[in-house]
Amino acid sequence: MDVDTRLLRYFIAVAEEGNLTRAAERLYVSQPALTKQIRQLETLLDTRLFTRSRSGMALTEPGRALAARVPALLADWNQAQRETRTAAVQEARVLRVGFLASAANEATQRIIAEFARRRPGWRADMRQAAWSNPTAGLADGDVDAALLRLPFPGQDDLRVKVLFTEPRWVALPSAHPLAERDVIPFRDLWDEPYVAAPAETTEWRDFWLAADERDGHPVRVGAVTDQPDEWLSAIANGYGIALAPESAARFYARPGVTYRPVSGVRPSQVAIAWSPADDTNPVVQDFVRCCLDAATP
Repeated sequence: MDVDTRLLRYFIAVAEEGNLTRAAERLYVSQPALTKQIRQLETLLDTRLFTRSRSGMALTEPGRALAARVPALLADWNQAQRETRTAAVQEARVLRVGFLASAANEATQRIIAEFARRRPGWRADMRQAAWSNPTAGLADGDVDAALLRLPFPGQDDLRVKVLFTEPRWVALPSAHPLAERDVIPFRDLWDEPYVAAPAETTEWRDFWLAADERDGHPVRVGAVTDQPDEWLSAIANGYGIALAPESAARFYARPGVTYRPVSGVRPSQVAIAWSPADDTNPVVQDFVRCCLDAATP
């Protein structure tokens, strides 16, 4: 019998958290999806792994036996993956770089050019991710480094260096009454419906809803989107407004959408991130230095 390692990762997250909601947030998946995966694993093993109650998820005796083995098994598999990917990168001379939206803005081209200068014959393969994946594939090992917006779930498990900050603005339908203002106080936007990222992105979604800068005022979500084009369409169609980096006004200009500065919210930070396992990887570290150098005024 073969078992997908994803099922084991889901299992150990529930075992460690003792709670489906917290485990789902940790894994960036919905609770129903996580429940389905746990049931699938129990079906494959033909045994009950958890006792479910109002207080949480308690391991059964078979569950405890599995939980004792899984961390070492996953650690060995992760190491095998890292070594395989490192060998593949060295052979192909391609560094996989994940990014969200506009990456490092106008500095992106300077970063790529400097990396090519430092590493002749190498290429940075830029891979754009959906907003439902705020680490742009880095947490899953799909990329070697990533240009990201802070904060994001799992940030403490990665190496992160801030490159620059920029103000948060608001994107509104052009016909919105507030679109004519030069600067909009955030308090005036509290009651508006928002176009939000998927709920499983947790603190990343909360940051772009400014959830902790509302003095407890609830958020109204008018639409949930996962891609820039969907996001722009939802705003232009009047389903909601959205906080966005100032640079969105340059990179995502569109008829029907107006961008305005907002007062009363913290700025956004752009960072380069990589796995601690690549602290001694010379190619990854060269790319990190290129990012830091390009971001220096």
